[in-house]
Amino acid sequence: MTQKVRTRIAPSPTGFPHVGTAYIALFNLAFAKAHGGEFILRIEDTDQARSTAQSEQMILDALRWVGLDWAEGPDVGGEFAPYRQSERMAIYKKYAMELVEKGHAFYCFATAEELEQMRAEQQARGETPKYDGRGLLLSQEEVERRLANHDPYVIRMKVPTDGVCEFEDMLRGTVTIPWEQVDMQVLLKTDGLPTYHLANVVDDHLMQISHVIRGEEWINSAPKHQLLYKYFGWQMPVLCHMPLLRNPDKSKLSKRKNPTSITYYRDAGVLPEALLNYLGRMGYSMPNEAEKFSLEEMIASFDIKRVSLGGPIFDVEKLTWLNAEWLRDLTPEQLKQKILDWANDSDKLTAIAKAIQPRISLLSDAVNWSAFYFQNLPNISEADFEHKTLNNEQTLEILQFAQWQLESLPEWTEENIQAVLTGLANALDIKLRDFMSPFFIAIAGSKSATPMMNAMYVIGADMTLQRLRHAIDVLGGIGKKKIKTLEKRNAELEKFV
Repeated sequence: MTQKVRTRIAPSPTGFPHVGTAYIALFNLAFAKAHGGEFILRIEDTDQARSTAQSEQMILDALRWVGLDWAEGPDVGGEFAPYRQSERMAIYKKYAMELVEKGHAFYCFATAEELEQMRAEQQARGETPKYDGRGLLLSQEEVERRLANHDPYVIRMKVPTDGVCEFEDMLRGTVTIPWEQVDMQVLLKTDGLPTYHLANVVDDHLMQISHVIRGEEWINSAPKHQLLYKYFGWQMPVLCHMPLLRNPDKSKLSKRKNPTSITYYRDAGVLPEALLNYLGRMGYSMPNEAEKFSLEEMIASFDIKRVSLGGPIFDVEKLTWLNAEWLRDLTPEQLKQKILDWANDSDKLTAIAKAIQPRISLLSDAVNWSAFYFQNLPNISEADFEHKTLNNEQTLEILQFAQWQLESLPEWTEENIQAVLTGLANALDIKLRDFMSPFFIAIAGSKSATPMMNAMYVIGADMTLQRLRHAIDVLGGIGKKKIKTLEKRNAELEKFV
């Protein structure tokens, strides 16, 4: 009996919803639907230090907004629940111990300091740093003694040292990787939480995933996963590694060169149909070579073999052009509704009304005071940032430090924004009034606006951070050498913020 096609997307809720997540999710959904199968969503939140409920909700909302839907997931349930890895911890420990008992995994008691010294010595010898297998040298008696003594440990998988691993990829054919390049992966961490590799394999098996369609950055992990399937005696899903999205300069798509968050494009006014269409065009061509197509049209003629392995370029100008094509095909009535739907965020409108209320005398005044909340990037120049006490270099540093530290906030709240910016002003010994001046220009495009920290919260993290990046570019940007210096200084400043 042929196994039913089941694909999945498994985002980690540790940041903003990335367009790369939607790109991989789209191809998983299209493949499953084209074969009469199911597409599911699983949350991989084993990184408990960085995972947040806010980030998870943003991911779910963004994927649904762009037009993707799943048959099973943390928000809809399903036969293989729970769909959050944090709720499946007992399952992973059981399977990790099974591997130890079968002799396929082992206890490692090496401390972080010992492993750091090991890596330093390997680098000094000109070797590629990797685990040296020291845990395998311990006798059973020594292992039992240290366990009885409650010494901290991790569980690592055994990996062959000779020969090569071969696996089949739907797009790449046979892929060969020497075993000597594969590290003895940690499966269960000191805190008892699984690593991605163990949880991924166990969940894919238990959830009956038939095809794993993921980014090509996971190719080097495939040997570890193949080995785990072999150790457990399970059938490995069919693998397909998609080409990564690229910046126009062919580098990996990154927020430093391009907006990467789905919610940024939503807030900028991109239609969900256009964004999904654009992601579908990334490395894929329709049989009729059409550039504009719907999700339903893509699924109806979908063939994974039509994916090109050349790195697809994510070009914001091309996306804007495609979005314009979708807009022009609407009737005036439909366009009116799209505009109303885009602007009609009740909580945001209430927050804007509260902010502008002390400043308006006529309802028509609201247009001038609230316009910057809705625009994409303000029309600003270097001259707009001129200040009586801050020079260009200081302004650049203020904006760059703020961007980095706001980017790493675990939760986007007005209180957290205020804590970061006031903390930075104090750490840099700049009066708060002067310190905030560049933000009025960067965010609102004006020296006069509603309270800025509140405005940044209302606008949202994605749009705020993109406006800060835009302002840095307008001011001439920061060179690579200076960036490294600022990164070191930023690490020092974080201690005081």
